[in-house]
Formats: sequence, C-alpha cells, structure tokens
Amino acid sequence: MKILIIEDEKGITEFLQQGLEEEAYETSSARDGITGLEKALNNHFDLILLDWMLPGLNGIDVCRAYRKQNPSTPIIFLTAKDTLADTIAGLQSGANDFIKKPFHFEELLERIKVQLRPDTIEKETITLGDIIINCTNHQVHRMTKPVHLTQKEFDLLEYLVRNKGRVCTRKELIENVWNIHFDYNTSVIDVFMNSLRKKLGLPKHEDLIRTVRGIGFIATES
Repeated sequence: MKILIIEDEKGITEFLQQGLEEEAYETSSARDGITGLEKALNNHFDLILLDWMLPGLNGIDVCRAYRKQNPSTPIIFLTAKDTLADTIAGLQSGANDFIKKPFHFEELLERIKVQLRPDTIEKETITLGDIIINCTNHQVHRMTKPVHLTQKEFDLLEYLVRNKGRVCTRKELIENVWNIHFDYNTSVIDVFMNSLRKKLGLPKHEDLIRTVRGIGFIATES
C-alpha cells in the first residue's frame, strides 16, 4: 500500500513516514500543495494524508483539484481546524476523514486501516421510485435526466437505497458512508442530505427520502 503525505512541517512528515513504514506502508511526501497535487495526479497512491494549511495551494484546493480526476482514492485531512463549518468544507471538497493536530499515531493508523478496507459491496443498478442509480459507473438519473452528485452525496444515496424501507440512524450513516467510527458531529449529514434532495428535486416532505425526526432517514417507495 502506497501513501502520499502532503505536509509542510518536516518533523510531522518524518514522524509519519517512520511510523507508516514500520507498518509496512510505502510512503512518498511533498512539502507544498502544488508539488503534492502533481505527485498525486501523476502516480498511483492508495491513500493521501493531506495537510490543510499548505504553501502554494491549500489542502482544500488540492483536494478539489484531485477529486476532479480521481474520485475514489481516500483522503484524510491533517488539520488544526475543528469547527463544523471547517469539517463541512473539507468533506465537501472530497475528503473522506479528518484528524485534528496534534494526534496520536495509533489513532491515525486505525483511520487509515478503515479507509483502506476493501469494498465488498456488489455493484449493480438499483432504483428508488423514478431514481435510477448505476453503482458501477456512479451515474444517477431521475425521470431520465442525469443528476450530478459528489462522491459523498452518491454514497449517501446508495446506502439509503440499499437499505430501502429501513430507518438508517445518523450514527449508522456516519460509520458506513463516511467510515468514521468514533464520536463525531453527525449534523454534517444534514448539509449533504439537503444538497442531495435539492439535486434530486425532492422537497423535504417527499416520501422517497423521509426524515425520521431525532433518529435518521429512510428511503421508501410506500
């Protein structure tokens, strides 16, 4: 497994490289956003550790630019930012997870392992009413018209539809859509749900995806 570390602090980079290589990961590094983005785009990596505050291009810009060409490689932000607004901005840019500086290496390692777990979900076409979801090429159509979703919006829709007819709790969605298995502010889900509904043309009272107050959401055709 190859991991790219885009971090401008030399000490943190060396600390991460030593720890990851002891765990049998192969590492590469970049000290600024421009070099990091070039390395990420021109080489294969299984995961990227990305600092938020970088010279050249900041982490948000690197993540957005990278996601345009690679929608699937996991990205974990390394950041001192921890407000809800920052979390939402990072996730909307395409990041899979956050870890706040300073952090324990053991915690970071567990989060890396979660992101690198193989995807065993079978791919096919699934539907919810007049919404058609192609899970192989990540295309969504409603009433034959294409709907352009971000990766996390697609993942959220896919998970709800695969569990159609069952209430999915907020904790369950954070764990299975975002792969976050620790205490986390689940209100970020509302931001993504509002965006998903808007793109699908679903008002809040629409029966296809309903809010179950205080619990979570349910996809249903009944």
